[in-house]
Amino acid sequence: MGSEAEHVLTLETLNPNVIQLQYAVRGPIVIRAAEIENEIRAGVKKPFTQVVKANIGDCHATGQKPITFIRQVLALCTYPELLASIEFPEDAKAQAKRILEGCKGQSIGSYTDSCGLMVVREDIADYIAQRDGYPSNPKDIVLSTGASDGIKSVMTLLLTGKGGNDSAGFMIPIPQYPLYSAAISEFGAYPIPYYLNEKNNWSLDVSELERAITEAKPKCKPRAIVVINPGNPTGSVLNKENIVEVIKFAHRHKLFLMADEVYQHNIWEEETKFVSFKQVLQEMGAPYDKMELASFMSASKGFMGECGYRGGYAEVINLEPEVRAHYYKSISAKLCPPVSGQAVIDCIVNPPKPGQQSYDTYMREKADVLAQLKEKAKFVTKLFNSIEGISCNKVMGAMYAFPRIYLPEKAIEAAKAAGQTPDSFYCFALLEETGICTVPGSGFREEPGTYHFRTTILPQIDELKTPSILEILKLKTVIQDHN
Repeated sequence: MGSEAEHVLTLETLNPNVIQLQYAVRGPIVIRAAEIENEIRAGVKKPFTQVVKANIGDCHATGQKPITFIRQVLALCTYPELLASIEFPEDAKAQAKRILEGCKGQSIGSYTDSCGLMVVREDIADYIAQRDGYPSNPKDIVLSTGASDGIKSVMTLLLTGKGGNDSAGFMIPIPQYPLYSAAISEFGAYPIPYYLNEKNNWSLDVSELERAITEAKPKCKPRAIVVINPGNPTGSVLNKENIVEVIKFAHRHKLFLMADEVYQHNIWEEETKFVSFKQVLQEMGAPYDKMELASFMSASKGFMGECGYRGGYAEVINLEPEVRAHYYKSISAKLCPPVSGQAVIDCIVNPPKPGQQSYDTYMREKADVLAQLKEKAKFVTKLFNSIEGISCNKVMGAMYAFPRIYLPEKAIEAAKAAGQTPDSFYCFALLEETGICTVPGSGFREEPGTYHFRTTILPQIDELKTPSILEILKLKTVIQDHN
């Protein structure tokens, strides 16, 4: 009996959107990296002793230590009997009690409201108000399973339920974070790529936005524009003037604004400051302050790096009341995001205050993490620009560099013969020869005719400074062998 008779799902019957879906940061190079790790453990000799995972922004996996206050509050929430212990500071106990009192049965093992604990939503609203100087309504806050889940929930609202020329179009920056292209494929929506200007430090040009939407309008119904600020994978940071231009563009074309701001704590340039889309929208006044905007934040990045707790939130403003009701309804089908992740978010937006027992330790740990990341950002930028055949824009924010690689024609032909994109060919060679696992630029999309790779700046500074310089320099052979 053939496979078709035995299985409901075959490659012929599988949802074609799933087949098309790609997620580069966990793609074939990462699979090969895991195989190499197993080979090393089995005694297979390699030119290196370990695989350096520079493919994903997983802070703790690369050695970053947890923030003490966050873990203390989580411990207290998870095992409330510890509230009687003298080993925990009183401010951590007070925060844990407040969270637990917001939980049904005073247990984080209970479901919360679908939008999350109200006490946490209130703390987030206070944080946003202090950050931006404008009020925030807790009812506009929706907690989510990481920022990714919040992003997909908003994208779902914007789908047209139709295909072809009537499918929903999402404007996404190129290079982009693969979540967006993956979600667009999964939803059967239409990607509208707009290219960031690499020659001008990955700036966002409105003329390019106009080109992109003009070309897309005959093919789809443009519904939203996604902006990632600080940029992933580019490490760029938008200034206020640029944000104003984007808002005016979105208003002109009646687009929903989606601001991915999960790296708002990660700014490395002294002259650069993070400015939220919400703040600029409010400053601009009517009619812009009535535009629909969803902005996203995560517990996985910043200085905390608590990826595994899957904490995130969206602030979604200016929805029509009837639309908001359907938004809440759609979220209710997921029951609620992880309550431990909600507790992490609460510690981030409501940290210890001056004079409290945990304040000095918290501020010192936060400053140490950010200082190390800043040092790495500067070091990585300088390193890549010192290597023949590589150029790299300044890493101004976030946790990544996106260097451009210049490959000779023979290397490009060799990649095609191997059935790979040239940047994948390069990244596989990098992994096999040096043990450094990166992500090909094509996984984030890139301007035709250019080749890149994305690397995190998360490995420990000693790891970056000693072996990595020598190992990356070996990569000249990848190019020279095909000259």
